[in-house]
Amino acid sequence: MGGSRVSDVERQAIGQLLVRLLAEFRSDLAGPRAEAGFGDVRDAHLQIFGNIRMGGVRLTELASRAQLSLSATSELVNDLENLGYLAREPDPSDRRAKLIVLSKRGQSLMAAAGVRVADIERRWAAVVGDDDFAHMCATMQLLLDRLNAAD
Repeated sequence: MGGSRVSDVERQAIGQLLVRLLAEFRSDLAGPRAEAGFGDVRDAHLQIFGNIRMGGVRLTELASRAQLSLSATSELVNDLENLGYLAREPDPSDRRAKLIVLSKRGQSLMAAAGVRVADIERRWAAVVGDDDFAHMCATMQLLLDRLNAAD
């Protein structure tokens, strides 16, 4: 496996940077969830909430978006449905299929998470500066867009 073009002295490898920032983000996001009334949400559930679409999504698309197996996604969705965060509704485009949608409780959680994410972004931008934070976000989005366009 090839090494990074940047020496370890200058910075960590890109994979480590991404993993550590994601862990930091998830920890910060999850911190006050119990106080907000969502203490039954586990870290594994975040992969589902981070990939659910407004208006609903089929299980196969959710599994693909979450980069999980169909069985793992189904287990997490079942768990979140039992906890009252998700529901299954008929897909209007194919009544035989089901869409996974946010329940009212799930919508409340997502609204609270949105406020928390905005707070995290504000605090992180204060650490590195607004311009550098905006540039980092724009660069990551550009990279994702171009990598996805190449697929």
